[in-house]
Amino acid sequence: MKLNYFRRIAASILAVLLIFALPGAGAAESLAGKVGDKRFSSYLPGNPKDECTKTYHDYVAAGGHSAYATTFYSRVVDLYIICGSGLNAPSQKAAEERALRSCQAGLKRWKVRTASGGCEIAASK
Repeated sequence: MKLNYFRRIAASILAVLLIFALPGAGAAESLAGKVGDKRFSSYLPGNPKDECTKTYHDYVAAGGHSAYATTFYSRVVDLYIICGSGLNAPSQKAAEERALRSCQAGLKRWKVRTASGGCEIAASK
């Protein structure tokens, strides 16, 4: 008699835990395909083979915390843009730091200065 009683109690407890656990499992949805927090509109050339266009599309396609950094673009002064991204980082802040470092490395690599200054985070999720 006691064994049946404990089985029913155990089944009830497990059912309650399952009910509370399911909504938490759905809360961890993927960020893939989402733009996230857009801070300013970044210039993307129409050419899909352009490096910054590819980088931006990789950022949007990433499923984890990611960020896209770029230099500001002025047609009158700057003839180019430099960009970088931080994809699938453990947190949004870490992704932003990676993206800024990537963009700043591009400025050093190409040895350029932009009239608008350095790199800024254009979008982050």
